[in-house]
Amino acid sequence: MAERRLLVLFGSQTGTAQDTAERIGRGAKRRHLRCQVEALDSCDVANLIHEPLVVFVCATTGQGDPPDNMKMFWRFLFRKNLPAGSLCQLDYAVLGLGDSSYPRFNFVAKKLHKRLLQLGGNPLLPVALGDDQHDLGPDAVIDPWLVALWDKILALYPLPPGLEIVSPDVCLPPRYTLHYLPEDCPHPASNVLQPAAPGAAPCQLHPFAARVLSNQRVTAQSHFQDVRLIEFDIAGSGITFSAGDVVMIQPQNCPEDVQQFCQLLHLEPHRHFVLEPTEPGTSLPPLLPQPCTIQYLVTHYLDISCVPRRSFFELLACFSTNELEREKLQEFSSAQGQEELYSYCNRPRRTTLEAMWDFPHTTCAIPADYLLDLIPHIRPRAFSIASSMLAHPERLQILVAVVRYKTRLSKPRRGLCSTWLASLNPEQGDVRVPLWVKKGGMKFPADPATPVIMIGPGTGVAPFRAAIQERVAMGCRGNCLFFGCRYRSKDFYCQTEWEELVTKGLLTLFTAFSRDQEEKVYVQHRIRENRRLVWELLSNGNAHVYLAG
Repeated sequence: MAERRLLVLFGSQTGTAQDTAERIGRGAKRRHLRCQVEALDSCDVANLIHEPLVVFVCATTGQGDPPDNMKMFWRFLFRKNLPAGSLCQLDYAVLGLGDSSYPRFNFVAKKLHKRLLQLGGNPLLPVALGDDQHDLGPDAVIDPWLVALWDKILALYPLPPGLEIVSPDVCLPPRYTLHYLPEDCPHPASNVLQPAAPGAAPCQLHPFAARVLSNQRVTAQSHFQDVRLIEFDIAGSGITFSAGDVVMIQPQNCPEDVQQFCQLLHLEPHRHFVLEPTEPGTSLPPLLPQPCTIQYLVTHYLDISCVPRRSFFELLACFSTNELEREKLQEFSSAQGQEELYSYCNRPRRTTLEAMWDFPHTTCAIPADYLLDLIPHIRPRAFSIASSMLAHPERLQILVAVVRYKTRLSKPRRGLCSTWLASLNPEQGDVRVPLWVKKGGMKFPADPATPVIMIGPGTGVAPFRAAIQERVAMGCRGNCLFFGCRYRSKDFYCQTEWEELVTKGLLTLFTAFSRDQEEKVYVQHRIRENRRLVWELLSNGNAHVYLAG
């Protein structure tokens, strides 16, 4: 009988595709299939020719782009020299996750499905296109598609005699077991931020611990929005960047939340543990030291401030000994309960920690072994770089609006990364932030004579500050900026800098302060007022136009 094995590969930007891939992996284990779940860029693409059965779960990002963790796979798959029948032994299925409010809806999944067909693959089902805009989210498509998928897979690979599908009420083993070390055992101090290999630039697995040099509020104290200009020291990091590039920052949870979490689950923050994979072939989570403390795990790894997904409630229901709580958890993890789950979690942006408070009997029964199955890891956040290396060598600056807003919950919602960054005070010692740089989507003209029209309301001006600094240092003159904010006196970021450049004839600046007069004035009004100049730059100067929000 053919070996019953399934490979689930995902391309995920925000974690939804990974969460869905892991859900499929759990479904496979319940059907006694040997199953591996991994990111597309982590698998050896050349080995696909030996795989009998693969499910691809792919998100589409931006303007129809593949997620970061499948870019190498994407380039390989579309090589012209791949033979037409190279995947003829492959049975596959493609599940796409996208948003129909974007023009290239689920472009990656559609294109992948087509390419696998060209290479001789045999589709088990038509490509499924999950849509964020649906009232029930992508699950409206995923749920029925999975029913059909398991029917197809079990027809090809029937259950071995004497085995039945493991009931959803039965808890699958955790991915890792957590072994506490004796309290008196010496623990080597492990430096988590392993530097990148000599000559290699910092990356997600090897971020650079950059020292915070300054953290300056650039909005008036009386203004509702707290916006920071933060400067990092990147000397000796090997980091290089140009205007339009992006810095990735790995944030951490606030001490109060960490303390609450440990209290709720009766965890001792300073206990050391080591992780052991339950199944051979499972790699340990990167960026977690071995041994590690509970405090480190909760502060730097577990995303206790994210809005929990359906899979969180599904696993929580397994641990529940309280009938009322278990019923509610089962409802939240059922297909019928998705509307109610959306109202409970997504609409008010309730955090994982807050959801745990609402299920106290269940929460205190969570085995520590399951923490990494239950709660995803903290994702890095992307910021446009707001400075140029030509103007500020060995420095990197960002412009950060601190995210804070109200929902129907009594406590205001706060952005994890921006709140943490705003709290850092370099005057209180050596404060460091793990970061690395990625190429951005904006490319500024190589020819210094090409004029540039930049439209950057609010913190959208960040990449243009980098571009203007870079272009001025290179002697480019055709710099035209349309900047908009609410009040000249409260949130006119980098005012002095712009005015100096205007005086020197290096910048043409148009400002729109929407609340400084009766009728609201926005950047589009200033563009219309200056249409002759804009048209002149476009038609005769071949100007490039850039817009950032």
